[in-house]
Amino acid sequence: MASDIAQNKKPMLGEILVKYGIITQNMLKNALRRQSQTDGQIGSILIDMGYITTDTLLDFLSRQFGVPAVNLFKVDVPPRVFKTMPLEKIKEYRVLPLKIDDKLTLAMVNPNDYVAIRDIEFILGKRVSPVVVPARQLEAAIRSIEADELQTFRGCDLEQSCTDTDITTVDAANVGVLLKQLAESHGTVLQLTAGAPPSLKLGTELKRLNMPPLTPEDMKHYAQAIMGPEQLSVFEMKNTMDFAFTDREFGRFRVNIYKQRSSVSITLIRIPDSIPSLKELGLPEDLETFALKNQGLILIASPAGHGKSITLAALVDIINTRRRCNIITLEDPIEYLHKHKNSNVNQREIGLDTPSFADGLKHIFRQNPDVIVIGEMRDPESFKIALQAAETGHLVLSTLHSRNATSAIERVIDIFPAEQQPQIRTQLADTLLLVFGQRLVMKKDRS
Repeated sequence: MASDIAQNKKPMLGEILVKYGIITQNMLKNALRRQSQTDGQIGSILIDMGYITTDTLLDFLSRQFGVPAVNLFKVDVPPRVFKTMPLEKIKEYRVLPLKIDDKLTLAMVNPNDYVAIRDIEFILGKRVSPVVVPARQLEAAIRSIEADELQTFRGCDLEQSCTDTDITTVDAANVGVLLKQLAESHGTVLQLTAGAPPSLKLGTELKRLNMPPLTPEDMKHYAQAIMGPEQLSVFEMKNTMDFAFTDREFGRFRVNIYKQRSSVSITLIRIPDSIPSLKELGLPEDLETFALKNQGLILIASPAGHGKSITLAALVDIINTRRRCNIITLEDPIEYLHKHKNSNVNQREIGLDTPSFADGLKHIFRQNPDVIVIGEMRDPESFKIALQAAETGHLVLSTLHSRNATSAIERVIDIFPAEQQPQIRTQLADTLLLVFGQRLVMKKDRS
């Protein structure tokens, strides 16, 4: 077998395993399909799918590359060896030092990466003797090192860490575990996608949790855990779904589920339990003066993900608290739940309470609104009705995806045909109270 493998053009590992009857061609096809979704190494994927054992993988990796194979779960590395290489170099080259004497024994996923070997030899002044290790084990080791969990590298500790965080079977309880991590981290977004560990967004940066990469099967289980039967049916037809999800313990989340590379991806945005004040949001308190006007148009403009929705909710809460009026909202989906205070707040969700923003706005004047809140204006018809409402004695609040306040006005005008634009400019001049452009910026601590 060794002579067959050691040819000028070496066959791929999956092909070798099929050739020697370890797996079937169909098993390899299934594994390759998952690899296209998760971007992992085929050997680790075959282990995850239960097609081969770690020992089998090690045996064939050794034969394929012609170097010894090592099971990282069964080795210990003394601190002096473990600290031979700086963490940034371990991460950059995806390697792990195992032993040092007259040469450095280096664990690698690809021991034929001669560029990396040459660079490391130059940096350390030591000859490198590579050994091959499974990709999943090496990635788990690097995650543990990065999380500072391993002061001394012990294989049994690494194996236990992988066992503790293994999420190959997922149910509704696992969603709660991730939502708890999001709540405790004070993060804003939880992102789940096949091929990467669950990730939290803290401020403007993404942080991956110390967990194995999610598989397409994991993602299906997560989707089923947070969607009802009707939502699942719609998702299967449209391949995308926007809705709000409430967990009894961890609160309310805005959810977008979508298909990518034939698997499911999920974004959950945490909605605060209470609506923060302008001061808590770090916004100018002068905004309150505009929110308490009886008539006109207020637009909140920013790129996606820069806090338009929570600013809009804060302004609605001010009106709800300070005025006695009828507030009607059109939202997709409803994120912040407003209690009736001095005003009545009627919140209508697109897709559930009305087919579209345009349809909801067509009939809104019959509902005797004083304040109209439009989650987002997306089409000329919605803009036209909003301007008409602002002209006829209503306060209208809405949001726009825009770089800044100036481009927001340009976008409103440009959405209309050229022959209608002069009239729209006149209506904007008569009704526009405020265009408020906002951006999130990174703090000094990079949060």
